[in-house]
Amino acid sequence: MAEVITMPRLSDTMTEGKVSKWHKKVGDAVKEGDILAEIETDKAVQDFESELNGTLLYVGVEEGGQAPVDSVLAIIGKEGEDVSVLIGGGAKSEEKKSEEETKTENQATAVENTEESASADIPEGVEVITMPRLSDTMTEGKVAKWQKNVGDAVKEGDILAEIETDKAVQDFESEFNGTLLFQGVGEGDAAEVDKILAIIGPAGTDVSGIVSGGGKKAAPKAEAKAEPKSEEKKESAPVAASSTGERVAISPLAKKIAQDKGIDFSAIKGSGENGRIVKKDVENYQPSATASEAKPAASASPAAKVAMNFVAGEDSETPNSQMRNVIAKRLSESKFTAPHYYLMVEINMDKAIEARKEINSQPDTKVSFNDMVIKAVAMALRKHPQVNSSWAGDKIIHHGNINVGVAVAVPDGLVVPVLKNTDFMNYNDISAAVKDMAGRAKTKALKANEMEGSTFSVSNLGMFGIETFTSIINQPNSCILSVGAIIEKPIVKNGQIVVGNTMKLSLACDHRVVDGATGAQFLQTLRTYLESPLTLLLG
Repeated sequence: MAEVITMPRLSDTMTEGKVSKWHKKVGDAVKEGDILAEIETDKAVQDFESELNGTLLYVGVEEGGQAPVDSVLAIIGKEGEDVSVLIGGGAKSEEKKSEEETKTENQATAVENTEESASADIPEGVEVITMPRLSDTMTEGKVAKWQKNVGDAVKEGDILAEIETDKAVQDFESEFNGTLLFQGVGEGDAAEVDKILAIIGPAGTDVSGIVSGGGKKAAPKAEAKAEPKSEEKKESAPVAASSTGERVAISPLAKKIAQDKGIDFSAIKGSGENGRIVKKDVENYQPSATASEAKPAASASPAAKVAMNFVAGEDSETPNSQMRNVIAKRLSESKFTAPHYYLMVEINMDKAIEARKEINSQPDTKVSFNDMVIKAVAMALRKHPQVNSSWAGDKIIHHGNINVGVAVAVPDGLVVPVLKNTDFMNYNDISAAVKDMAGRAKTKALKANEMEGSTFSVSNLGMFGIETFTSIINQPNSCILSVGAIIEKPIVKNGQIVVGNTMKLSLACDHRVVDGATGAQFLQTLRTYLESPLTLLLG
């Protein structure tokens, strides 16, 4: 009988997997132990072996596709066996899903039709103005002051209100001509973005139905034209200085847009009252079309030329990998659930440098300072078992083994290979293991069990010249050590100023498990081991 193989959970944090490559195709014979596919998890790419004998009858996830854990990955059985029943379960589910989607679409269509009907009820010439999004982080706006009252005549470019965002107070201009018929937000009150702010239209128009309908409006008409300018006496328009030093009538919003776009607004012809430059004039401005009309002084301005020739860069997007999504989730959980505190200490590395030279003088030996730090950490954890513990809600787990995780940067983010029983490893063992796992981490060749079970973590940015930094705890660990660069600097030794080599360490601790005094004592022991490497032999 055919067997369904589901997407396996290859790591403790895996929620879905991606099929990087199929090693078998439908119709191929499969034996127990054969590699069916390469599965990319949130941590690495791993070979997935078959536990069955038979023929590959069905592939549930195409190469390059993703699927949640426990969903159908493949079906193996006898050659020619009918597996439609096994696939049919999924088909029925899909059919049900399809029916639900159709129902949802019908409901959405009904809503859209209702909205369109409501839009059709809006009289011609009436415009619904919603709370604008005046900054990229704005979710609601507050009306600091209304510059127009209900019943006032409004012209395009007139300031309707002053809107307070999460960043500043900005003038909000009307883009329409007419009479202010309704104010949707009282002065001093706030409203969410896209809620009704105001309604403008012909004087006397009844807008009660529009207000009750939520202000749904029809698409703006392309043929709408500005009304003729009034001959009545108007207040003098605000003016601003252009790059040529001249005073130009321009609205605050139009000025901001021009500055953001690097446009010399003295070259723009205004369409507002008394030739005032408004928002649409800046947005519709084409430098090439108006260059011949620009004033000689403006064309001679180096600043204007640079601004006009500037080509803005384009934003781009990169879809998150499985690893990046899990890193974001786990580090956020760690930072916001574990109360971090930090202890910092400066280590004199003069003796460690001498000891490393002597160790590396031995045949086939190449030990790094990072290897020495890892060994010292493991020995210090022996003396301070509380640091080698984890928070588990209603209890603290004290780990019997000392397993040090070493943070390794990879193209997609960060992985933490684990050195099991680090306290029993010598320098050569540590050096070989770190090099091997770091190399395989960068090619996604690490196994899941090589990245699990850490009880303490070390992150070293010293090779990049970083003197000091702090790290986020790699849960379920309670601590992580940040290792900086070794710096040659003046130090005081036996009352004399001499040149010495120092290294700064920063210990991030989970205060639920490790108290300040405990963390400090651990660092004192670690300092002793690194400043006097021979003491490691006495540990």
